[in-house]
Parts: sequence; structure tokens; C-alpha cells
Amino acid sequence: MEIVPLASESLGARSMATYLRTRDVEIVIDPGVALCPKRFGLPPHRKEKERREELWSKIREKVSTSDAVIITHYHYDHFEPKEPEIYEGKVLYTKHPRERINSSQRRRASDFLRKIRDLAVEVSYVDGRRVSIGSTEITFSQPVYHGIGPMLGFVLQVCVEESSRFLFTSDVQGPALREQVEFIIQEDPGTLYVDGPMTYMLGEAYPPECLEAANRNLIEIMERTGVRRVIVDHHLTRDLNYRTQIGRVYEAAEEMGVSIVTAAEFLGLEPDLLEARRRELYQQEGEEGGG
Repeated sequence: MEIVPLASESLGARSMATYLRTRDVEIVIDPGVALCPKRFGLPPHRKEKERREELWSKIREKVSTSDAVIITHYHYDHFEPKEPEIYEGKVLYTKHPRERINSSQRRRASDFLRKIRDLAVEVSYVDGRRVSIGSTEITFSQPVYHGIGPMLGFVLQVCVEESSRFLFTSDVQGPALREQVEFIIQEDPGTLYVDGPMTYMLGEAYPPECLEAANRNLIEIMERTGVRRVIVDHHLTRDLNYRTQIGRVYEAAEEMGVSIVTAAEFLGLEPDLLEARRRELYQQEGEEGGG
């Protein structure tokens, strides 16, 4: 199975877009990329805007050559409603647009599905389902909380199995909750792509006890599964100190022989946390202008 992260915070913009290729099918999971409208009281820097366009071009290209698209939920860093033509001729596996969904995502889902109704060859709602494509098996979790409670709605976790298993957590923000953890342990992936705890909001929208739970749960997952590679990115890498925040997990992984990397590092690149560096980017620009 080929696994290619297409966009993420460690690559410079908000996303978990991922391309998978098995013997049977090419899939893009969550083909969206976005920028935080306000961070440190500042709008996106021009470098972030340029990077977002670069990453979106890569996502769009991979969608064009893929057979299927998976959309785990309806936040704009996980799907793109403004260019519905990219879904023409594709099979879509999506979060149910009306069940276990908050009002904001329900509206977005309705608008999006209306736009692609005559473009996609098939749209399947896959909450809790299992889909077979040749020898490739795709298992979707029941909807779990987007994070630590119902405010942001629900997401689907996804496990794709061919000769190995790849599990994509979507936005569990940790995972901090047992129902999120149990699906991962049940599916027993070899490679896990997890969005990590939302430490840049620690003490505000993300309580310290949730960080403790996330650290504990990630260690438990490594102990109770055969996972050998963990990609951790997205919410966690909005924090420049992300390694320190989950230091216990890195230490446990080293002891167990598990590789933990960002999406950028998985691709052999240095992390480029543009959003987390936004204040610095503006300061550098001011210094350059003043010089």
C-alpha cells in the first residue's frame, strides 16, 4: 500500500489530506486544505496563502487520478465545496449528512451533496460500514466526537486494509476518549495517522486533563496493537512545542521501536509550521521592509 500525505500543518496549512494506492483502488481521504482566519490576532501571512495554493494543486491533481474519495466530516480543511467538478466520475464515501451531525455541518453537507449530485458516479454514506474493493477492505467507524465533546460534531475514523492496515483518525483531537481509542485498537493498524491533541488551545478549548488522556491513550495504542509507524500532525502541529507536549509518547515509542513522525517527516521533509510561526513571519517581513 502506498501512503502519501498531501497536505498538513507540518507541510504549511490546515489539512489531513492523504492519498492511498492499493492493487485495487486509488483513494484520497479528506481532500481539503484551509488557513486559520485569525491566529495571534493576525490574518494568514502571504507565505501561508501561497503554500495553501501549492498544496491544493497537489490535492486536486491526486483526486483527478483517483477512483474514490473519502470525506470523514464537513469541515473545510477536510473537503472542498467550491470546486465540485473535481468529484466528477468519482465514487464518494462520506459521513452521513443528517445523522449524528451538528447543524453547521448538516448545512454544509446538504449544499455540497446537491452540487455533486450529477457529477459523482456514486455517493455512499458509510457510518459504521465496511466496503470491499477487490482485495482492499475499508472499515469506517461509527461517528465519534470531533474532539472531546459534541460541539464540533462527529467524524468517521477510517481503516484501509490490503497487505497491511492504515488507520486515519480524522479529527479526534488526541484521541482523548475511549470510543475513539477502541476503534483504533480493534482495527490494529500497522500505520496510524492521528491528528493529535489540540495543545495550541491548552487550558482554553482543550483542558489539560485531555492532554493527559491523549498521551496515555497513544501509549496504550502502541502497547496493544502492532503499530510500527505513527504519523502525528494537524491539531498537534499548530503548536511549535508539539514534541514537548507529547514527550512521554515519543519516549515510549522509542522504547517500543515505533517510529513517530509528522506528515512532512514521513515524506522525508523538514516540518514547516507556518501557522504556528505566523507572528514570526510578520515580524520577519517587517524587519526586511525596514532594512
